[in-house]
Amino acid sequence: SEERDHPSHSSRHVADLPERPQISGEFAFKLYDTYGFPLDLTELMAREHGLTVDVAGFEKLMEEQRERARKAQKKQEISVEEGELKVEPTKFLGYDFLETESVVETVLPGKKSGELNIVLDRTPFYAEMGGQVGDRGLLHVPGHDWTEVGKLRITDTQKRGDAFIHRAVIAEGRAPESGEAVRVSVDADRRRAIQGHHTVTHLLHWGLHQIVSPDATQKGSYVGPDKLTFDFSSAALTKQQVRDVEKLVNEKIAENAPVSWTEIPYAKARNRNDIIQFFGEKYGDIVRVLQIGGAPRALNGYSMELCGGTHVNSTGEIGPFRIVREEAIAAGTRRIEAVAGHAARNWAKQEAARQQEKFELLARKKPDIAVLPLFESEAATTEMLEQIDARATHLEKVEAEVREWEKRSAKATEAKIRSRAAQIANDLARSHAGRNFCVAEVPDADGKLLQAVVEALKRKIKGPIFLAGARDTSVALVAYVPKELTRKFQANKLIQQIAPIVGGKGGGRLESAQGAGKDASKINEALTEAKRLLSLA
Repeated sequence: SEERDHPSHSSRHVADLPERPQISGEFAFKLYDTYGFPLDLTELMAREHGLTVDVAGFEKLMEEQRERARKAQKKQEISVEEGELKVEPTKFLGYDFLETESVVETVLPGKKSGELNIVLDRTPFYAEMGGQVGDRGLLHVPGHDWTEVGKLRITDTQKRGDAFIHRAVIAEGRAPESGEAVRVSVDADRRRAIQGHHTVTHLLHWGLHQIVSPDATQKGSYVGPDKLTFDFSSAALTKQQVRDVEKLVNEKIAENAPVSWTEIPYAKARNRNDIIQFFGEKYGDIVRVLQIGGAPRALNGYSMELCGGTHVNSTGEIGPFRIVREEAIAAGTRRIEAVAGHAARNWAKQEAARQQEKFELLARKKPDIAVLPLFESEAATTEMLEQIDARATHLEKVEAEVREWEKRSAKATEAKIRSRAAQIANDLARSHAGRNFCVAEVPDADGKLLQAVVEALKRKIKGPIFLAGARDTSVALVAYVPKELTRKFQANKLIQQIAPIVGGKGGGRLESAQGAGKDASKINEALTEAKRLLSLA
């Protein structure tokens, strides 16, 4: 039964022993082999009850198990990626434990240099499945007298068939050998973040059904320590719908409802419309139902899904939840990216930095904008998210203000340019009266001003116009040829011939062309060449 097999009841086996001087090695091995109960803990609990443990008998049985593992190991070095691995199924203890003693089934080389693929008889490490990433942590190789002869970093956990593959690199000492007992421990903080994101993914799925549509069906997900993504079938969500879903999920988190799981026959789950299951997914005869709310394991929660992942014990453990993006990834499929708990805190800090950059950019354009509200990086996560919202509202307002100011400034600048251009055009028209072309330098002029001068001047002079100007170290050139004269002169050719003189280039059409250069000291030479070319006709 579930009661008998559940590892959390292993301590009861020790407490219920009849009064006798020694716990047999066979019983201590059963506690370890069946429940993942380490020998040192069995010895500690035995001492509390005035008992001893037959350690020699335990070690004999452990050695027999190691020998079986050695014999079962394939001698040739095979790649687990090629699906040739043949070992006993790995027993997963990660729902209840984050640290266990295990026996190494086999050690194989990984694809990457220095990487090992280690298979254990039992493990608390969750292998990547159902969108949830694999666990990371440490593997310790103990020597005699509890000294450590090796320490490895487990960088990922994958599943091949029924075997859990621990991808590892040596941090200190040596790698474990087949049949050797090791101690493995999951990175608890990372797992905690992943579990929060996995449970809140279920809440998000439920929330979408409540706010958007019961037809918002899950299409895929990613559950990691840094964020979660949830893909679902739907039209685009409105901003209000996104806010409403986020609010509802946070309300359910605040309720601190129990999160429980129970195993039932798939046939029973299949007949329950209130238990979400995924069409096309292959399920075994026994399935695990993850329930949020209701009485624990009573299958009466408001959210119930078939799920083999790891989860928090109550929604309050998740922490503040924030949707950071909602977007299309395919026709009819949307993706929500979100963060919760510590990941939401990290996101808020990063978002505050992005907001500061945006504010500084706006302030460079218009220095007198209102100051950005304060962000306190040591505040509670909920307060940090509220500050982010206040700053976002402020930035929207300031951005609109700067846009309006830029429009007004552009209009004023344009008017000023037109006014100055008209004055310059009048002066040039007077100084070139009676000539059949105009070649001139305009002081402190860029391409925009020269173009405006040409527009005003071409109504006053009937022939070609060639203007040059310099501002700072940049040279601007503009050429204009009336349409009726383009058989004799071409504006683009004039620019192409003259621009290299000032260290530049340019181009355009027969009637109008522009160029730019970097050598202002050659402007007079360029103008002389323009006069020569226009005098050839």
